[in-house]
Amino acid sequence: MTIFAIVDCNNFYASCERVFEPHLEGKPVVVLSNNDGCVIARSNEAKALGIGMGEAYFKIKPQIQKLGLEVRSSNYALYGDMSNRVASVLSTFSPNIEVYSIDECFLDLTGFEHLDLTTYAQEIRHTVKQYTGIPVALGIAPTKTLAKIANRLAKKSTKANGVLDLTNHPDWIPLALQKTEVGDVWGIGRRYSKWLIANNVHTAFDLAHSEDDWIRKKMGVVGLKTVHELRGISCVELEHHAPDKQTTAVTRSFGKMLDSLDDLEEAIKSFASRAAEKIRTSDLVTNQVSVFVRTNPFREDLEQYTNSITVGLTTYTNDTREILQACLSGLRRIFKDGLQYKKAGIILLDLMKSDSAPKTLFDINQAVDDQLMKSLDKINARFGSGTIALGQLKKSRSWYMTQNHKSPSYTTKWDELVRVR
Repeated sequence: MTIFAIVDCNNFYASCERVFEPHLEGKPVVVLSNNDGCVIARSNEAKALGIGMGEAYFKIKPQIQKLGLEVRSSNYALYGDMSNRVASVLSTFSPNIEVYSIDECFLDLTGFEHLDLTTYAQEIRHTVKQYTGIPVALGIAPTKTLAKIANRLAKKSTKANGVLDLTNHPDWIPLALQKTEVGDVWGIGRRYSKWLIANNVHTAFDLAHSEDDWIRKKMGVVGLKTVHELRGISCVELEHHAPDKQTTAVTRSFGKMLDSLDDLEEAIKSFASRAAEKIRTSDLVTNQVSVFVRTNPFREDLEQYTNSITVGLTTYTNDTREILQACLSGLRRIFKDGLQYKKAGIILLDLMKSDSAPKTLFDINQAVDDQLMKSLDKINARFGSGTIALGQLKKSRSWYMTQNHKSPSYTTKWDELVRVR
């Protein structure tokens, strides 16, 4: 029998903030999206106050003092590093893990049947909390889909104390399915949820007992696999290596609207540099870039405009210089003067491994260019992002997103390390 556990960090972004600001324990904490627009993470105390996910910041701002609310801007560098630390700890408990998202990991516990898995899971919780400061919950089951359900119930139940094991208690599975709404089943999106409810399938239990032919006809093979997983038949294996991306994007909503080509070019230059760095870390190359701009759709008093363009490259490359020039060329072709721009971004398309990319006569300096980019990345990794950049990139970023409540990058910047007095 297969055994999967999923480890889910509790209120992850808020928990990361608390690790380095322990005075936030017990207080309602919310983390805001880019440009401090809306709530994207809440502590349990904030949830108890009725603050909803996605609630606009301007609506709760007048109540901050009255509610004793602690507000933080999103700090993705911190959250990414803390996620890596959690995954590193989890890898000591199982030889096979899958980092599913920034705050979730699957563990393969097949072969651990001789252990009391609830006790083992509590040991995992204790160790992760001790080593990283992040509280986690675990769901254990014969399939990944059932493990997700077990995890969700473990987080809600005070009796479970953060762990629910359905492998040693198969009689609990029907009850767990009955307590789970069909829309909360892993892999069932909003569209399928509406359709299932309309056909009198309201819970995971109802879905598990649906006819195979009917499910396959309406939801395809993927939907049928979900049904089988709910029945305890493992159909979704652990992904030890994430599949290579086919695209990668860097986009931003601006802290203030931009009206000049110069300011937009500065933003696009930064996006292109970041995107090129991202694909180099995976040894990927691209031969097409897409650039887009748009005005603020919520400002109906202003002229609206959205446009994008795709620009081809001469060869497959991950060289910042070539990608940047293509992006600027595209931007200049879609830019319209006299408008207020709120968002822009770039997408690198048709990605593939560098050793699989077709070669051309223009690759004669490839080895030298590759070494230059490696040196650039190595120095920036050691001394901080942006330590070395292309000469045409300015340090000033008047266009950058609003982050009025951002905490320091405690773990990724030398000058922002925690100081002990």
